[in-house]
Amino acid sequence: MSKLERRIAEAAEAALAQRKYVTAIDVLTGLRWLHAQHVDTWRQGRATTLEQLAAVDGARMTEAVAALRRWALARGLTPSPTPYVSGARDRGELRFVADGDDSAFRVHWISPDMSEARRRQLAERQSKAPDLTVVEPEKPWECAGCAGTGPYLIMESAGSYCLTCADLDHLVLLPAGDAALSRRAKKESGLAAVVVRFNRRRKRYERLGILVEEAALARAEEQCLADEEVRLRRRERDRVRRAGEDLEFQAAMAEEIVRLFPGCPPERAAEISAHAAQRGSGRVGRTAAAKVFDENAITLAVIASVRHLDTDYDRLLMSGVPRAEARDRIRPGVDRVLTGWRGAAV
Repeated sequence: MSKLERRIAEAAEAALAQRKYVTAIDVLTGLRWLHAQHVDTWRQGRATTLEQLAAVDGARMTEAVAALRRWALARGLTPSPTPYVSGARDRGELRFVADGDDSAFRVHWISPDMSEARRRQLAERQSKAPDLTVVEPEKPWECAGCAGTGPYLIMESAGSYCLTCADLDHLVLLPAGDAALSRRAKKESGLAAVVVRFNRRRKRYERLGILVEEAALARAEEQCLADEEVRLRRRERDRVRRAGEDLEFQAAMAEEIVRLFPGCPPERAAEISAHAAQRGSGRVGRTAAAKVFDENAITLAVIASVRHLDTDYDRLLMSGVPRAEARDRIRPGVDRVLTGWRGAAV
C-alpha cells in the first residue's frame, strides 16, 4: 500500500466509524486537499467545479477516488450513487472535476452494518435538493441583473444576484438561535433560504438565520408559544443526556491518552481530554478523527496542552513573536515532554 493509499484508508476509516458510510469528499478533506469552506463555497454554487478550489488537479483527485473505491470494495461496502445539487437559485448539478466523467465522485459507500431503516432514511435525505443558500458577502459586489448591490447575494448560472432580482426580497430574516421556531417557520414557508456568512477566524461558513415568508413566521411563533413548556422540559432532558455522553467520551479519551503516553499523569490526561473534547469548542477533540480515537488526533491534543502549559509558548506570543517562529523555538521542549511521557509510567 502506498503512502497515499494509507492516508486515504485512514480518512475513510474515520468517516466510516462515525457515520457508517464514506464519501469522496470525506477522503478529499481528510487528505487536506480541500477544506470545509471550499466544500461550502462549491455547494453554494460559487465555484464551477470542486477541482477549482482543491490543492491538487482533477487527475490527482480522480486517482484518490479510485483508491477509495478499491478500499471500499475490499471492506465489503455497498456503493450508492448520490445526486449532488447546487444550493444556487438554478439548482444545477454540481461538478467535481472540469474534464471527464465524475460519476465515481458521486458514489457513497455504505457499511453492511447499517440497518435497512437507516439506509432508507439516508437515501431520502440525500435525494432532497439542498436549501437555497444566500450569502452575506465579505467584499463589495455587483448584481449581475441590475448592477446594484445589497446585504445578501445568491448565485445563479450567470453570476451573483441581489434578492430583488432573485425574487427573494419579500422574505424576512429570522436570526439563528431558536431551532424550533426556525424549523417551523421553514416548514410553513412556501419559499425559504438559509443565510450564511464566512467566519475568517474559524475558516468556515456559519449560519446567520433563514429567510422566510412573514406570514409563515407569524404562524410558527404561535405554534411555539402553544408548546413552550413541553419544549423546555425536552431541552433539559437533552442537556442532561449530552452532559453524560460528554463525560463518558472524555473519560475514554483520557484512557487513550494514557495508553499512548503511559508517562502522562492520569490527572493531566483528564485535563487534556476535558479541554480538547469540550462540546462546541471546535478543538481537535471534537473532530471526527478524535471521536474514533485516531492516534494522530489524540497526539495533536496532547501536543497542544504541552505547548501551552509546559513551555514559554504563550509568553513568546504575548511578546510579539510570530506564531510559526514561536512554535519552532519551543519544539525541543515539547519533544522532551512527549519523549518522557512515552516512556515508563510515572
